[in-house]
Amino acid sequence: MSAPTSHAPLAVRVTGGPTAVLDIGGLRLVTDPTFDAPGDYVSGSGSVLVKTASSAAGPAEIGPVDLVLLSHDEHPDNLDRSGRAFLATVPLVVTTPSGAGRLNGDLGETAVRGLAPWTSLEVPRPDGGTLTVTSVPARHGPEGCEPISGEVVGFVLTAEDLPTVYASGDNAWLGATRQIAERFGPVDTALLFAGAARTKLFGGALLTLDSAQTAEAAEILGVRKAVPVHFNSWKHFSEGADDLRKAFGAAGLTDRLVLLAPGESATL
Repeated sequence: MSAPTSHAPLAVRVTGGPTAVLDIGGLRLVTDPTFDAPGDYVSGSGSVLVKTASSAAGPAEIGPVDLVLLSHDEHPDNLDRSGRAFLATVPLVVTTPSGAGRLNGDLGETAVRGLAPWTSLEVPRPDGGTLTVTSVPARHGPEGCEPISGEVVGFVLTAEDLPTVYASGDNAWLGATRQIAERFGPVDTALLFAGAARTKLFGGALLTLDSAQTAEAAEILGVRKAVPVHFNSWKHFSEGADDLRKAFGAAGLTDRLVLLAPGESATL
């Protein structure tokens, strides 16, 4: 699959963990907002997750936001206390159907839309156009994990005059990646949640893609640029930046890897 040609620039800024700021089509989007201080946090499954680094930017530095793409609401490394407070300051949150049920009514005037996989929402742009946000499948662990790890989705952003952008959410299943490639590939830019996350759940099985799988996902999608996120700032990640560099090098995809440290940004 050949890499696509971008139609218009996309600006990406990462702040640590799963949180990235996307500027596209005159809109500012944020993925999985997390701004809490380092420390121990209990997830919905009962696992204790340890945050090891502060966010490189908080809500004040990020500025006004049009939309939050929330892959899931049940784990503190994807939505923490300050991230939840942040949701109440934005006009629209798109998340899982079950997450919308939990969040609706708790965020003041914020609109919360739950999208099942392969359903879409049209978001108006300042220039009069629209950005289509499509929910896509994700699986946060091995087959059958959902009753424990919860419902998770990724998102694909499309418009005729904009690059196609994919944000994977916490996905450990390349089968989902192949389905997305069949419907939307080749993808201009993919934000791939990586890090080979492991806890005591499921015998230590992968809860997100490892580095080799992240490179494989980039190849499956035919990406022009791959931006790994969610591989730092938490103790349960078993692989980091060096592993990603090696994996993309071994796959012959070094030129497609955009590896940003927290606080760094790129125009793609």
